[in-house]
This record gives sequence, structure tokens and C-alpha cells, in this order.
Amino acid sequence: MNAQTRRLVLAGPAGALDAALDEPTAAPTGLAVICHPHPLHGGTMDNKVVQTLARAALQCGWRCLRFNFRGVGASAGAWDEGRGEVDDALAAVAAARATDGAAALPLALAGFSFGGFVAAAAAVRLAPEARPQRLALIAPSTRKQAVPVLPEELRAETLVVHGEADEVVPLAATLDWARPQALPVTVIPGGGHFFHGQLALLRRLVVRAWH
Repeated sequence: MNAQTRRLVLAGPAGALDAALDEPTAAPTGLAVICHPHPLHGGTMDNKVVQTLARAALQCGWRCLRFNFRGVGASAGAWDEGRGEVDDALAAVAAARATDGAAALPLALAGFSFGGFVAAAAAVRLAPEARPQRLALIAPSTRKQAVPVLPEELRAETLVVHGEADEVVPLAATLDWARPQALPVTVIPGGGHFFHGQLALLRRLVVRAWH
């Protein structure tokens, strides 16, 4: 993402995970782990929405880890229909927390599209005391994946952003998922799935939620 980005290899449940770590200019005040969109549709950790989330994390003073799911880029393994990808995210969280005193830092989990499903599923899988303090679900894949109901204590710290004109995941699907949880959804008027021309707005929304 920039000259300071460090490429890493993490230990994942299916083998090595290709990853990238970005550090803020000062001592980090938090730790963010970001999940990319669908591996079978070109999703990687270098996706522009994923990079926008990383820049938002850095702007907030958070250390940021992105990674490629199994079978993507230099990551070992193969597509596992979402199950193994959640395991990959949990491995990335564990690795991020093991770096340079990060265990004491607050955790944010974020994901775009399929990555939103993975981030939500990983947050639910973590023990209550280890769950993230922030969760950002950007155009989460609420139609094709079974995005879990969030623990009540996490809902107040969850940002859900969806484009009004999303052509991949209908806004109605995310509203149907959010409604029983009384979970607010921030709708970007006219926004499509990839937020073309609206990435700066998306970044501002995440920064405002994570500060």
C-alpha cells in the first residue's frame, strides 16, 4: 500500500498465509485486521476497498494487518466455501495479537463483501473476552453467506455500510439481516458494490466510527 508496508508470511491452518502489515507513524493505539472479498471473484488483500479500510485504520493510529485467504496470491491451500476462510481470519487475528506487544491493544475487525461475512463470523467465534472492540462490515455478503447474528454487546460498536444501488448484494438483504438485531445500516446514496468515486467518503465513515 505504501513504502512502509511490510510483507509477512503467517502460519495458517492450511499452510502459509500471505499478509501485509502497515504501521502508523506513532506508537499504535489499536490493531485492525481486514478481510478481503470473494477469492473466486478476484478478491485479494490489495482490493481498493480493503486498502481504503487499511488507510482509515492508519489514520486512526491503528496497526493494520491485511492477508490473503487460502489459495489466494502466495497463500497455501484452496477455497473452502467460507469455513476455512473464517479459520484463516482467526489465525490472522492470533498472529496480529502476537506481534510487538499488540495483545493489549484494542482490536478492530473489518471486511468487505465476502470479507464482511468472514469478519462477522470470526468475531462471533472468538471468546467473549477476546472479541473485537470495533467491527466494520462494508457491503457484507448477506445474500449468499449466512452472516451470523452479532452478540448484543458488539452491535453498538459495529459499523455497517451499504450502497443504495449495490448490484452484487442487494441493500434489502442487508436490511433484512440487520433489522431483527436493531442494527443501524449506513446507506450511501447511489453507491454501488465497489463504491466507485466514493472511497473517500467510505474512509471518513470508518475513521469517524473508529476514533
